[in-house]
Amino acid sequence: MEFSPIQHSDEIVAITSHEPVRPGDRSTVNAAQAVLHGKSKRGIIARVLPFLGPAFIASIAYIDPGNFATNIQGGAQFGYLLVWVIIASNLMAMVIQTLSAKLGIATGRNLAEICREQFPRPVVWGMWAISEVVAMATDLAEFLGAAIGFNLLFHIPLFLAGILTGISTFIILGLERRGFRPIEAVITTLVGVIAGSYIVETLLDRPDWGQIAYHAVLPQFNGPESVLLGVGILGATVMPHVIFLHSSLTQNRIVAKNDSARKRLFRFELIDVIIAMTLAGMINLFMLVMASSTFYSRGLTSIATIEVAYRTLEPLLGGAASIIFAISLLASGLSSSSVGTMAGQVIMQGFLHFRVPIWVRRLVTMIPALVVIALGLDPTRTLVISQVILSFGIPFALIPLVLFTRQKKLMGNLVNHRLTTLVAAVIALIIVGLNVYLIYQTFMPA
Repeated sequence: MEFSPIQHSDEIVAITSHEPVRPGDRSTVNAAQAVLHGKSKRGIIARVLPFLGPAFIASIAYIDPGNFATNIQGGAQFGYLLVWVIIASNLMAMVIQTLSAKLGIATGRNLAEICREQFPRPVVWGMWAISEVVAMATDLAEFLGAAIGFNLLFHIPLFLAGILTGISTFIILGLERRGFRPIEAVITTLVGVIAGSYIVETLLDRPDWGQIAYHAVLPQFNGPESVLLGVGILGATVMPHVIFLHSSLTQNRIVAKNDSARKRLFRFELIDVIIAMTLAGMINLFMLVMASSTFYSRGLTSIATIEVAYRTLEPLLGGAASIIFAISLLASGLSSSSVGTMAGQVIMQGFLHFRVPIWVRRLVTMIPALVVIALGLDPTRTLVISQVILSFGIPFALIPLVLFTRQKKLMGNLVNHRLTTLVAAVIALIIVGLNVYLIYQTFMPA
């Protein structure tokens, strides 16, 4: 496969030449340029701050309402047994999101755009169709999660909660007009709300930290059901839409055009990935720990839905615990639904070079969720089905990402080390294999 070389100049620029720096971004861009040029006199934390943001947006995919369902079920049924699965999943996610961020920095293009350039047109159209379906299925789950959060928190009908979710995400997405920094700040704040909620939940639960540490380093299962649930947690961890999105978030945010600047920029983005994905991993861990110490320890192993978990928390831990749980679910649903809409926009524009107003996409993609609610379908079951649909799109994002980032002509001095490519390839094979297994188990149960 031949790739077109990327030409690099000696300047460092922010955003693209045809897109001016927006007011909400100007101070961030100037601070980042000063750091990349070695002119910043600030402390280490102040130097890192301008580069933080893209990975926090991407990390939302790892703490969306689908993760709530799998982590709560895993903790309720098997206690701390699957803690190691969450840790392994998070390490894999770090590698994949690092590659995606690096692709955008090295090429100035996102994954969908490079697929369009390098693959035959029929393949591109097929990849776009699959990726579009997957993005909409993901958004369906995330939209439903936010609607459930509104429903649980304010006790309003689910359909009205869905309308309120749509309005809220319109407001969040409207921040894009002011630049990348305002929406990064909102999403990061929502991540903080989720993290804070689960820190409080964990303190209320008083978990066995010794057992958590033990199961964090000792991989084991307890019967076929634990294997299937572990596969579900690991196999559904990597969201294909956010692989496309992360490369887009870094491609034009702060663009370094010479080799040394690109290298420095990548190091800062690596810090962004490590911080954001570690936080996402800890939130997932706290979800499972909460379910384990609250439900499993009391013999309540049949907690299968988000609504049941919410109702059960109140008599066990008090009203504050259930409210905190609902707040975290709402923050997760609103942030992940907004990010899902952004990802769908990137996918369409990258594969087809066609763009629709983001409010139109938001309006179209909220319709399936409202239909599901209006028909009275089980929201949690719909979440599970959407995760299976999502599994079909994994190879179409993950495999091209590994192939492209190993190409010297495409990546320049940010090309993967051979060991990096090997590790990424193994991770891709594991995740694709597990998702195939999940699909098989879903449609051909024993």
